[in-house]
Amino acid sequence: MKFICSQNDLNNHLSLVSRAVPSRPTHPVLANVLLTADKETQRVSLTGFDLTLGIKTSFVAQVAEDGIITLPAKLLNDIVSRLPDGEMTVSDDETLAIATLTCASGNYQVRGMSAEEFPELPSIEDGQTVNLSGETLIEGLHGTLFATSGDETKQVLTGVHLTFGNEGLEFAATDGHRLAMVETFNQLEEAADIDDEDLDLNATVPARALAELERILRMKQSGNSETPEQLVSLHFGQGQVVFEWLEQRITSRLLEGQYPAYRQLLPPGFSNSLTVERKQFLSVLERISVLTDPKNQIVKATLDADNQKMTLSIEAKDVGSGRETIPIQFSGDSMEIAFNVKYLMESLRNISTQEVQMQLNTATSPVVLQPLGGAKATHLIMPVQLRN
Repeated sequence: MKFICSQNDLNNHLSLVSRAVPSRPTHPVLANVLLTADKETQRVSLTGFDLTLGIKTSFVAQVAEDGIITLPAKLLNDIVSRLPDGEMTVSDDETLAIATLTCASGNYQVRGMSAEEFPELPSIEDGQTVNLSGETLIEGLHGTLFATSGDETKQVLTGVHLTFGNEGLEFAATDGHRLAMVETFNQLEEAADIDDEDLDLNATVPARALAELERILRMKQSGNSETPEQLVSLHFGQGQVVFEWLEQRITSRLLEGQYPAYRQLLPPGFSNSLTVERKQFLSVLERISVLTDPKNQIVKATLDADNQKMTLSIEAKDVGSGRETIPIQFSGDSMEIAFNVKYLMESLRNISTQEVQMQLNTATSPVVLQPLGGAKATHLIMPVQLRN
C-alpha cells in the first residue's frame, strides 16, 4: 500500500470512523480501523466497527499501490491529528503489518494487524429501501433523539422508532416519562423515493447510530452549502439498517421488542391552551433551574387566566428560591402545574419556532407542547404531582 493525501482529509475521516471503535473491544482487532487504498478508483476508505455500529467513509487520494491493513484507532488518531498541515504519505510493509506515516518534518511507524481478522460490515441483500433527504432526517432526529431512554434495561426505548407508510414518515421516542414525535408527511413526497408502492415498515434504530448519522449529515450540510443535496438511502432487513450516501455508510443493528403504542398516550382533546414565546420561556427556566438539585428538579407553573401571565417558581430547601413571570396568551381556567424542569427545557431546546403552544387538561394529566409553524412536532410531558 502506498498513497499520498492531505493531513486534513485523513484526520477528518479518521475522526468520523473512530466513533464506532469500542473502548473495550471484545476482540483486539476491533480496537483498530480498517484502512483500504484502491488504485483504480484513487480513493482511500476507513472503517470502524464494534459489531453493533459500523461507520465507513472514503476520500480521494493519490494511490500508487493497492493495499489493506488495520491500525490502532486511538494511536493513529493521536499521531495524525498532531501532524502539520499539508501532504503526507502512508505506506505499509505487508509482511510485518507496519504502516509508515511520512510528513514534511519526519515519519512515524505504527504496528497494525492483518485485515483478514477484521469483520465485514453487514450488507442487506433482500429488504426494503427508502431514500430520504438529509434535511428530513436531521429534522426528525433533532426533534426526537433527546427523548430516548439511557436505561439499557429498557432497550427498545433507547432508540428512535421510525414508521414509514404510503402517507409519509414518523419519528418517535419515549423514555417512559415523556414522548417526542415528528411527522414529515408534507416533505416526504418531495424528499423521498420509496421503492415499494405499498410500503408499510416500522423499525426501532439505536439512538447512538442515529446521533452519529445526524452529526455527519450536519457536518456535510454546513460544509457543502452550495452542493445539491444527496438523498440518503435507508436499507432495512435481517435485523439491520444501513444508511448510505455519497462516500459514507453507517450500519446498525435494529432494536428488538415491541415499541409502546405511544399514540394512545395523546389525549383526544384539551380544555386549556396557552401560547408563549419560546426563547423567553427557555431563558427563564435556565435561570431558575440553577436552584435545583438531583433530588428536586421540580418547577411550578402558575397559569393566570385573568392577567394572561405565567409565573415560574422553584423552592429548594436549604438552597433558596426563584420566581419569574412572563406574558402568555391563555384560554382556560387558572391553575398550578409542576414539571421536571430538565424535561421542559429539553423540549424547548429541540423546538426551533419562535412560539410554542402548550395544551393541557388538569394538573396531573399529560401536557402537549407543539411548535407554532415549522415541523409537525409533538412533545408530551407528564406533570409532577404537587404535594400540599
